[in-house]
Amino acid sequence: MVKRTWSIFDGLIYLVMSIAALVFFYPFWQTLVLSFSGSGYATSVGLKFIPLEFSLDSYKTVFSTSSIYVGYGNTLLRTVVGTTLTIAVTYCAAYALSRRKLPFVRGITFFIVVTMFFSGGLIPTFLVMKSYGLVGTKLALILPMLTSAWNLIITRNFIASISHEIEEAALVDGASPFKIVFLVMFPISMPIISVLTIWTAVSHWNAWFDALIYTSKEADVVLQLVLRRLLIDTQSESSILQSTLASTTSETIKSATIIVAIAPILCVYPFLQKHFTKGIMVGSVKG
Repeated sequence: MVKRTWSIFDGLIYLVMSIAALVFFYPFWQTLVLSFSGSGYATSVGLKFIPLEFSLDSYKTVFSTSSIYVGYGNTLLRTVVGTTLTIAVTYCAAYALSRRKLPFVRGITFFIVVTMFFSGGLIPTFLVMKSYGLVGTKLALILPMLTSAWNLIITRNFIASISHEIEEAALVDGASPFKIVFLVMFPISMPIISVLTIWTAVSHWNAWFDALIYTSKEADVVLQLVLRRLLIDTQSESSILQSTLASTTSETIKSATIIVAIAPILCVYPFLQKHFTKGIMVGSVKG
């Protein structure tokens, strides 16, 4: 075994990366600390590293608000349904584009790639959604995000990198095209499926602008829109910020709401991380 030698340059790299990691991580850590802090410690000046006045009152205030549950339900619905449909549509389309025998495959790919550089704009998109009767419905939050050119290309490249001998062997064994796609190729494609799942789930979970445009009922509000109202339009959620609990402040309640909003993604990501690097690397190296 060759013994690794360390140089000054290696030390500088680790130092810079450590500082960068601290800079990126600390804002999240302070938000977490504030969410568990009392009003006295939260309003004090200085950096916050540990919650000296530990309190769960901010979380009690957040979960006592009905809009949080409505937002959670709508966001969870759009994330689960939207991610499932996106994976199905993207994988089927990418599999078809990975077949060189598909008629006009280069032309179809070209028109898909063009959409990465040119967009119709916000107003034409809204008019299209309105003409289909989607404005004011939950489908307006799911259908426009069913797939994207980038996801299609990455998935197509990954599928194209899989040896065709696997499909030929399944075909010789009598497998139908449907079985080949979903019972043979799909399990092998789990790395890229994990990448699509992370990207799509995070996009749906963090989305709020489409809900602001296409929905008007309070029953259709999503979690991130509730969070936006809390952070920006404070009058819209004054009942949350004006808590009767003396140990809470507007900052601790905002911090608790942020933690509640991002907790599910933080819990899901570790289970998909092992597939993430392999999926994106293999899907991006083959044209």
